Amino acid sequence: MKKVFITLFCLSMTTLAANAQNVKPSAPAPSAPPPPVAAKVDENAGKFEFEETVHDFGEVPEGPLAETDFIFKNVGKSPITIQEAHGSCGCTVPKWPQTPILPGKKGVIHVAYTSKGRVGPINKTVTINSNAQQSPMVLQIRGNVKAAAAPAATESAPKKN
Repeated sequence: MKKVFITLFCLSMTTLAANAQNVKPSAPAPSAPPPPVAAKVDENAGKFEFEETVHDFGEVPEGPLAETDFIFKNVGKSPITIQEAHGSCGCTVPKWPQTPILPGKKGVIHVAYTSKGRVGPINKTVTINSNAQQSPMVLQIRGNVKAAAAPAATESAPKKN
């Protein structure tokens, strides 16, 4: 009797384990999300036309600010109002026009990069949020900071007379 009971128990457990592997999900598999819908661009909005969107400083010495102006023209049909501009880190500081740039007029975004203590390549961005057709607009600065010359070492040994 023990053998029959143990055999039935083992057979039941094997059947249970086998069926547990074949459990079908109750919810349907998630489908791919729908493709993103492109934001509708206001054809009457202002439109940036920059002379350059990437500025290469080349080699700059460590210490002084590396500065450049990104000059743009509003080639759209409405004034451009820049709400905010920010650098990709605290070392990149933009200044932008606080008044609207009328159609056909030019504006300047001044960018200053702090090179002190930042020897090596420069690859930073400035993001502009505005009411223009291209918002956000991203500008880029590049270059390489060359280490400042080390101050001459002073002689520490006493001089003999």
